[in-house]
Amino acid sequence: GRWRLDRHARLVVYEADAGDELVTVYDCGAAQKPPSAQFIGNLVRVRPPHEMERSPTGYVVTLKEGGTLVEQGDDHYVIEEREG
Repeated sequence: GRWRLDRHARLVVYEADAGDELVTVYDCGAAQKPPSAQFIGNLVRVRPPHEMERSPTGYVVTLKEGGTLVEQGDDHYVIEEREG
């Protein structure tokens, strides 16, 4: 699948002991809204401009210009540059 991510989308990644990651997607890091999506898998690459911060439980990715979340199979996901 492919999912469009908002311009300032924020992905909070919780690294589980089993090696999987719980990824929670927020449309905007600043807005106090509930998450727009949540999935279990591995975020293996982030191509668009972004900031990444480590946290005690994993890491947080904040996009600067949005992107497209692309499922690559085997629970692997990448964030590609947004098209158009």
